[in-house]
Amino acid sequence: MLTRLRQRFGRRALYAVLCLMLCALALFEVTTWHKLDALDNRVGDALLRWHADSRKPPDDVVLIDIDQPSLMDPQMFDIAGKWVWPRVIHAELINALVAQQPRAIVLDLFLSQPDRFRPENDAELAKALAFERAFVPMLLMDGAEQKAPLSMAPPVMGIRALEHADPKASYGIEAPLALPPDAWRTGYINFIKDRDGIGRHTELGREVDGWWIPHMIGRVADALQLPKPKQPGFRLNWYGTEFTRIPYAKAYLATQMEGGKLPFDAHGKIIVIGATASGIFDFVPTPFDATTPGPFVLATGIANLQNNDWLREAPVWANPALVLVLICTLAVAFVVRMSPIWVITGYAALVAAAIGVSLLVLQQSHVYWMPVSTLVLGAVALLAFGLLSSRLEMGQRRHVQAMFSRFVDPRIVQDLSETVAQAEVSASREITLLFSDIRGFTSLSEHRKPEEIVNILNRYFEMQVEVIFRYQGTLDKFIGDAIMAFWGAPIAQSNHAVLAVEAALGMADALQRFADDMAREDPTAKFDIGIGVHTGSAVVGFLGTSRRLDYTAIGDAVNLCSRIEGCTKGIARVLVSESTRAQCGETFVFIDRGDFEVKGRDQAVRLFEPQRRSPMGESAPAASPVLT
Repeated sequence: MLTRLRQRFGRRALYAVLCLMLCALALFEVTTWHKLDALDNRVGDALLRWHADSRKPPDDVVLIDIDQPSLMDPQMFDIAGKWVWPRVIHAELINALVAQQPRAIVLDLFLSQPDRFRPENDAELAKALAFERAFVPMLLMDGAEQKAPLSMAPPVMGIRALEHADPKASYGIEAPLALPPDAWRTGYINFIKDRDGIGRHTELGREVDGWWIPHMIGRVADALQLPKPKQPGFRLNWYGTEFTRIPYAKAYLATQMEGGKLPFDAHGKIIVIGATASGIFDFVPTPFDATTPGPFVLATGIANLQNNDWLREAPVWANPALVLVLICTLAVAFVVRMSPIWVITGYAALVAAAIGVSLLVLQQSHVYWMPVSTLVLGAVALLAFGLLSSRLEMGQRRHVQAMFSRFVDPRIVQDLSETVAQAEVSASREITLLFSDIRGFTSLSEHRKPEEIVNILNRYFEMQVEVIFRYQGTLDKFIGDAIMAFWGAPIAQSNHAVLAVEAALGMADALQRFADDMAREDPTAKFDIGIGVHTGSAVVGFLGTSRRLDYTAIGDAVNLCSRIEGCTKGIARVLVSESTRAQCGETFVFIDRGDFEVKGRDQAVRLFEPQRRSPMGESAPAASPVLT
């Protein structure tokens, strides 16, 4: 067929038609379809990681970090208890910061629910946040059923009407209701993600029905008169080294010492107070990591504006122009019958030049231009022209063979292969969960150094995790000094409840041995645990990205299991729910411990203490008394 078309229209016409078709398809891809964006993103992420190695964040953007050591610090535990800490703790720290006149204070902690038991703590925090450049977060809720009229937003929120604003416009906003409205110097901190779920951009704010709703970064930029891009969104320019990080415990405890001096000079600095502890779950996927702490993203955006070095986008015409030049140049090269070696060499030189320009403008002008997908389209065009050339040549040979059919026997073999990839998705299934938490940790840590406490916890975790694995459990995570595990996934286990209860009893036995060892080392030491077990439905699967995935369980069953563990204090080391007891059948003896009121449940939950059966079918001796 190609031979007939060549004979009718000419060789050059065929190349011209193919060139036009390739140009149309390429323009549709780079302007509308964007199927190759994933390739651009992957290469661009690697490029930004490389670029970040040479970048250091500004010294005057400081992160006060609620990190894991701060949550586990014995002194903080004595003063504030477990997370969530009383808000008066934050108030005292902010007061100490305000005394040194920082440039701004950004509190990256949600304050949506008032403290009903200690309202005076909210009042103290509101007083501390009277500082005119202190900002607190809000959350935008797309698709929320309850929406607030934007016209009724307090002026201090920064929500303002633009030209042609709809006076009846409303939006779902989770405001900092723990504070009075005159302290709502807010900006939203919603995670801004690309279509692949990765956070590469952030915003100054967004327009909704003619109303401007500011992002936290936009509020800070307006208050400090920082440089800003013309567009409301911009690409983040990452840093290869960490921001100046001050552990929260270190900063706060310093304010409680005589003199109350902070461990750093806060004067003139932008202070971001946020959490990086694993148990608080403030993590987002970015080009750097699937679990980048949210405060890092916030600090990066503010630092970019302060340094006027956020990443500018390349002109929208850059990639369309490049792909047209590539395709047309290749078409001319094949029309004039240039040597394939010279065509490939010339294309490789164009690829190297484009990548070089991309690196140069990134380094020198903070311009992000990613031409990889465009170069791939050029490579596709090279292949298409090569195939056309090959077919034309093959047609010519077939013509000759037809003329000399008695002498020529042409053979053509072509192999095709396809690869089908399958992706694992999350699934809801019935599992049995286990939560374990240490009792008496405060008394244990009162007279010990932090290094000793960490050593003790590591020994304890090693012992308990060995028991979980012995009974085929899946270790989900450590949450401070607590352990979360589950049975029934990823491998289905028909006896998952029995295995979980066996593990819980095994952990209690191991704990007893550990406590005896501790008592021999220090007779005054008291070390005990509470274990909650519950069987229910949960969503189990991989959360994260392809570079970093965590296999975990989420759902109401997880929350209830944690509440059951909290009911063990003064009752028993191990308590299980009624659903777990039903799944175990007659494998264990269960002591009915009655009904318990748990947070988040309208109805009481009936709990049972499991005990092993003796070889004669009777219950085994009761476990050692628990700490009260």
